[in-house]
Amino acid sequence: MKRRHFLKSAALAGVAGAATSSFPAPAIAEGRTEWRMVTTWTKNFPGLGTGANLLAELINKGSGGRLSIKVYGAGELVPAFEAIEAVASGTADMGHGAPYYWKGKIPAAQFVAAMPFGLTAPEQNAWFQFGGGQELADRIYGEFGCKFYPSGNTGIQMGGWYNKKIESMGDLEGLKIRMPGLGGEVVKAAGANVVNLPGAEIPPALTSGAIDATEWVGPYNDLAFGLYKSAKYYYYPGWHEPGTVLDNFINIRQWEKLTDDLKALIRAANAAVNQLVHSEFVAQNNRALVKLTEQHQVVLSKFPDSVLTGLGELAGEVLGQIAARDSLSTEVFNCLATFRKDAIGWSDVSQRAYLAARALPFEFIK
Repeated sequence: MKRRHFLKSAALAGVAGAATSSFPAPAIAEGRTEWRMVTTWTKNFPGLGTGANLLAELINKGSGGRLSIKVYGAGELVPAFEAIEAVASGTADMGHGAPYYWKGKIPAAQFVAAMPFGLTAPEQNAWFQFGGGQELADRIYGEFGCKFYPSGNTGIQMGGWYNKKIESMGDLEGLKIRMPGLGGEVVKAAGANVVNLPGAEIPPALTSGAIDATEWVGPYNDLAFGLYKSAKYYYYPGWHEPGTVLDNFINIRQWEKLTDDLKALIRAANAAVNQLVHSEFVAQNNRALVKLTEQHQVVLSKFPDSVLTGLGELAGEVLGQIAARDSLSTEVFNCLATFRKDAIGWSDVSQRAYLAARALPFEFIK
């Protein structure tokens, strides 16, 4: 969708929403401003919804009340996947979600979120800060009329929950699976039927058989959703989302009205949330995986190397084809691919080599 048409339709939606909404207008009095933040997450959902809450809390306290952020979960003010339209139109001032949710509007956004067989969370952050990622993301979100900040990262995700074994690429054919973003495009090319669902709709869809499989995040969030009750096989690794970025997007007109110190506060708050959310996922995934395997007897299944190799080869083809559809996607993809190549060289002699050394059969604690 062209930017002009997108913003026009978003503005009309905002006018209609404002006419019917019972929510009061944001307060602006005595140098104090209240902003609405809409999210794609269920209110207070662990790691995701609570990450948005933390961002609001840091801004509220750091500004001494000069800028107050009120958080609305998915469906409270607008539906989950309409969050960016609400921010673009001015119905809301700020949003929190994941960039691949906006791929139908600006295709390049999905490359910012996560790339199959792409960058890990630390590599993603390095790309934003030192690889040109922030500037490219600002250009993408500028098409929405928004300012962008990375605001959390799930880290390496799990491969997902399946009601059938995946032993070959042929097992993906006809599979009804919830998988957003570029990963979804890859499994679609492998013959799967991809269903795009907000998080809250995943458990009932998996229970009813409306979908055969789903990825969500990892042990922490998957345990909270009770997905182990509805699927037999829990696959790893999460090849499709090795370091998924959460986004904070701000109406550009509201952003430009802020004083420099408030802009600096928002920048710092997002940097803190970006790190803290990722740390929370690491810590809680550790604990949740133990609970899933020991208390709920979940059996972990590793994707066969033949499936991962097939998906990797297919990913390269699919990503290249998608990137070639518009110049901005091409630029973002090429930038990420270059950074990925360099990152592999370093990670092979650092992280990969260290993890292999740590896994050697020596007795560490006697």
